[in-house]
Amino acid sequence: MSHVSLALLACILSASCTVLLGYPLHASCRTALTFGMSCDQVRAKLVSQINLWKGRDGCKINTPELNEKCLYVLVSNDGNVLKATHETPLHPYIDDISFTFTANGNGCNVAGYSRSETWYAYLDFGTNYCNMNNLITGSGLSTAVGYKETTSDDICTQYSSANCTRY
Repeated sequence: MSHVSLALLACILSASCTVLLGYPLHASCRTALTFGMSCDQVRAKLVSQINLWKGRDGCKINTPELNEKCLYVLVSNDGNVLKATHETPLHPYIDDISFTFTANGNGCNVAGYSRSETWYAYLDFGTNYCNMNNLITGSGLSTAVGYKETTSDDICTQYSSANCTRY
């Protein structure tokens, strides 16, 4: 089978799996966010929250109220794109996170994306969604004027069943 045929077959299978299973083929999440403040303000709050949760201090592993509000690492901040990683505290799984900022008048549109680095990850209990949601909530951006979030199960693995107080 040629490389083109294999690529076409993979594309068809990928699209079919996504349609049949209702989630992306790989554990990941895309979300569109809108804020009624400048992108500089949104970015600064996210960077501050990532830095606040960079160590293990916020991890609650052996308690009934397990959460993963810890182990974030700022990778880069070039002005238009903010990149970070998040490591799950129970297992050494790492997810890549990015926020892409676009000014919209006095507000800011943000394209959020989180994806598991683990090649075989399909289901994630909403962890990739929570990677971003916890930063938005922890930084206070979820209560900011003009805040709006748009996502769904077909672009965000297990979004509708995510429990961000845990993950």
